[in-house]
Amino acid sequence: MEKTQGSLEQMPKRGRGRPKCFDPEAALEKAMMLFWERGYEGASMDDLSAAMDLNPSSIYATYGDKQRLFQAAIDRYRDGPGAYTAAILDRAPSAYAAIEEVLMTAADELTREGRPTGCMLANAVTHCAPQAEHLQQLIAERRFMSLGLIKQRFDRAIAEGELPAGTDTCALARFFGTVLQGMTIQARDKVAAAELKGVAAAALRAWPVAVQQ
Repeated sequence: MEKTQGSLEQMPKRGRGRPKCFDPEAALEKAMMLFWERGYEGASMDDLSAAMDLNPSSIYATYGDKQRLFQAAIDRYRDGPGAYTAAILDRAPSAYAAIEEVLMTAADELTREGRPTGCMLANAVTHCAPQAEHLQQLIAERRFMSLGLIKQRFDRAIAEGELPAGTDTCALARFFGTVLQGMTIQARDKVAAAELKGVAAAALRAWPVAVQQ
């Protein structure tokens, strides 16, 4: 039997589902920037939909609910704009050089033009609804991880003789962590990088000095 025009065999085959017509990573970057600027509670689904240029159903289908999207944005920040602390601690030749570079780099990063000021982990969650309280714990865990890296570098400094043997490295790490959090708040208040570097220089004067034998 001859094929006739318009027969089923001549019809184009349909694909197995609707292909995504957006870049999930680029959309996540936009979500990260919005959460960074407004925090978790301050960024509504309507705001996220507008910022990401996606309808809510596409957001839910790709990333899950708002809480999962927020967690993905936090991970993106940790591996991107917030990755400098771990990198510096790993490569710096001494603990003092490491914390000095971390503080001075933070002054520039917290005030960088073209993106929200401050640290996303410090800005993201202050008060939240009861159903999202576990996000506060998530952020706290990320902060503790950063403090842990600083403490480990200070512990190594004791072993290398850079810090006095009796140094409380936990307290010292929390001290510099507190300085960093304070710099974040100052950055949100539009304090310039040069002034934040002055704060960093003042904090560095509290560095313990090993007693020379």
